[in-house]
Amino acid sequence: MGFQRMDTSKIIAALAGVTDPKTGQDLITANMVRDLKVEGDNVAFTLELANIEPEYKQQLNFACQEAILSVYPAAQVHLHMMNPQAAAPAGAPQPNDPLPHVKHVIAVASGKGGVGKSTVAVNLALALQELGHKVGLLDADVYGPSAPTMLGLKGQRPQVEQVYGKPKIKPLFAYGVPVMSIGFIVEPEQAVVMRGPRLAGIIKQFFEETVWPPLDFLVVDLPPGTGDVQLTMIQTVKVSGAVMVTTPQEVALDDAVKAMNMFLLDSVNVPILGVVENMAWFTPAELPDNKYYLFGKDGGKTLAKKAKVDLLGQVPIVQSVREGGDSGAPVMLNKDDPTRKVWLSIAEGVRETLSA
Repeated sequence: MGFQRMDTSKIIAALAGVTDPKTGQDLITANMVRDLKVEGDNVAFTLELANIEPEYKQQLNFACQEAILSVYPAAQVHLHMMNPQAAAPAGAPQPNDPLPHVKHVIAVASGKGGVGKSTVAVNLALALQELGHKVGLLDADVYGPSAPTMLGLKGQRPQVEQVYGKPKIKPLFAYGVPVMSIGFIVEPEQAVVMRGPRLAGIIKQFFEETVWPPLDFLVVDLPPGTGDVQLTMIQTVKVSGAVMVTTPQEVALDDAVKAMNMFLLDSVNVPILGVVENMAWFTPAELPDNKYYLFGKDGGKTLAKKAKVDLLGQVPIVQSVREGGDSGAPVMLNKDDPTRKVWLSIAEGVRETLSA
């Protein structure tokens, strides 16, 4: 009996059934297959990988072989794997990127708590999505996770699925944004008692063992100050930049400068994308043109000047911002809210800085 002539479209369909354990996408959708050739009983192609861990390569190799042989049992499969970044100019070796399908990781940071950093992170993510981007949100504020409440996900738990025999966490979704938070895993009152290695392990899991879809931006809400979580993040993924959040208060500004300086250390080297001044002034709904500077004035401008970056925006104290966060419907979603244009302007500023 002669060899069955192989159909290239069936080979492609078989590879479309193979899932990349890093992204959760199939190999064809993820555009990882290159130079596919089908000649006689030979199938040859190149698999383009951004991550070259031996175990990862082995998983995909076996999965590709199994998929093709299930359609054509007599096929001789010749699979070459390559990392296109390996041919980059010489320099210090880069660690494997656990998120090759995420274009930009943006840290939202502050020097002290209570300045509205989580409000900024959530509304920034939704504003970037409004601008047409694929956006995810990682709530890494282990001492006070706010995303579950602010996005109406309180009490929900993420599912775990097996990918090539290993458990992977599936993020929850709110308003089209994939979200992961330590608040989905532990109760808020438990988060504060965790320290050092355990915190570092959880943060690494959020990056390495969560099935994030392909994203333009992953916004990371960090805990205030400088510590284990910030350093673990920087050691685990390539961070495109940090957005610093402060209030006009002198004490908040002093702490923000310390946090900013951590990102600018040579050993960290994360650029500052800009500054958001939250609670810049109070404007009562019945007097929309009035501004009352309850916490001082222009602290954000001062911080931006010190960092030699732009002041991305000044967010006033308005009741709708607080109500949106507490109700699980962030203010960015309200097309009539007066602060909406501020959030969109902040998002545009972040996008422009990253594309400059």
